[in-house]
Amino acid sequence: MGPPQSTSRRKTLLRNLLILVLIGGAAAGFVSFGPPGLYAKAATPEFCASCHVMESEFENWFHNGGHRNQQCVACHLPNDNPIKHAAWKGLTGMQDVFAFYSGRVPETIKISPSGAAIVLDNCKRCHAEMVSRINEERQCWDCHRRLSHRNTGAM
Repeated sequence: MGPPQSTSRRKTLLRNLLILVLIGGAAAGFVSFGPPGLYAKAATPEFCASCHVMESEFENWFHNGGHRNQQCVACHLPNDNPIKHAAWKGLTGMQDVFAFYSGRVPETIKISPSGAAIVLDNCKRCHAEMVSRINEERQCWDCHRRLSHRNTGAM
């Protein structure tokens, strides 16, 4: 009698997993393509600043930012592949929502190591000609300290 119960449990587990994947896929599809313009709106700096913990970063970028003509996603999300971009947008968005609603947003927002790697890749992508003439061992903000949202306008 042991093996039939095991097979039955496995089938139930697989069925439940499939249902969860389908629900998650439907929710992601709805959020991405359902509400008119939500995906595009979520790329705007105003959307990023709508969370009160990002207000100071937005103000620094808006008033003093060397890249104020760029949207947040131009630097903070991978832009080498549209599928990777959308996946990271969804993942980081959900992490931000979880952190905000669980009260786990730090007082001082700092970029994660993976976020820093994405920003660095985007710096190199946009400024490829300039980067090709310098030592690529360093991170861009080692010299360009004013690019940080916190240090914008500082010497």
